[in-house]
Amino acid sequence: MSEERRLAVLRAIVEDYVHTREPVGSRVLTERHGLGVSPATIRNDMAALEEAGYIAQPHTSAGRIPTDKGYRLFVDRLAEVRPLTSPQRRAIETFLSEAIDMDDVLGRAGRLVAQLTGQVAVVQYPSLRLAGLRHLELVPVGGARLLVVVISDSGRVEQRFLDVGVGPGAEPAVVAVDAPAGPVPDPGALDEGTLGELRARLNAAAAGKGLEDLPEAFARVVAGVDVALAPLARGIADLVVDTLGAQREDRIVLAGTANLARAEMRFEQGLSPVLEALEEQVVLLGLLTELAAEPVGRGGGVGVRIGHENRLDGLAETSVVASGYGSDGDTVAILGSIGPTRMDYPGTIASVRAVARYLSRVLPG
Repeated sequence: MSEERRLAVLRAIVEDYVHTREPVGSRVLTERHGLGVSPATIRNDMAALEEAGYIAQPHTSAGRIPTDKGYRLFVDRLAEVRPLTSPQRRAIETFLSEAIDMDDVLGRAGRLVAQLTGQVAVVQYPSLRLAGLRHLELVPVGGARLLVVVISDSGRVEQRFLDVGVGPGAEPAVVAVDAPAGPVPDPGALDEGTLGELRARLNAAAAGKGLEDLPEAFARVVAGVDVALAPLARGIADLVVDTLGAQREDRIVLAGTANLARAEMRFEQGLSPVLEALEEQVVLLGLLTELAAEPVGRGGGVGVRIGHENRLDGLAETSVVASGYGSDGDTVAILGSIGPTRMDYPGTIASVRAVARYLSRVLPG
């Protein structure tokens, strides 16, 4: 019974400190929480919690505040994750469903998490190491020029031009990185029937293949076409692989960094170390990836790192809440929220989990 009561006292201290940002004393606990015991008993429980390292006294004659160890116990055993209300869930779906492409939906997801939590949101782009080609389109645009439209499994659309050489064995060459929007000129020297057959073969070869498997699949297409068509087929295949490969670097969206400047954040070491840590994107992504793989407590697939558990020194006064998202049960990227250790853990966990689940539903299967 004593242990259960002390856990209840710890829960009350965490909840009050997150809400008020002020050290919590025994009198406050007696007045605000129906713990059913005297102030003297509560003081004894607080002394036991302090001795065990779950709470600390920042100043003489002050109340107590949770330590990283206390927050960890709260998250693992005490926090009740509040489900989002129906209006909140509808607002999330409405806001994200209005996105026009993958870039837009990830940007909106970041802004939404930042708004829901009042903290920094981190959204990783889906890894193209697990993705491939959804569709390839070939459009003759006059003379010997070809527009190649590449749509990846993640929903990104890239347009490239090829100059197709004239004469036997002539090699195509990329002459422009970005194609202009709008209608294209009338077809010229390239035969639409031949292009249609080549497009169909390349799309069929790419079906169900990841990016790493595309070169071999496309090589079989090149080997199977007429020798006069092989240079064009090889040029298109190389362009598709290069275009998708150029997007392979890990990318993240940061939203809500201005939230860190709010007075209630109050980092003891100042704001600069946190901002510098956020710039270490490779290390930050590594942390998020580890975190999403080790969900804890009652977060339902959401992981939490608290204070000094984070590998980045600049995040020693922060907590990181993260969840993976992806299609067909595969995690292809990470969504997270970063704020002070004095954060609303149940609310942050619920927000991250809800947005991650929505992203999993809208990702291409």
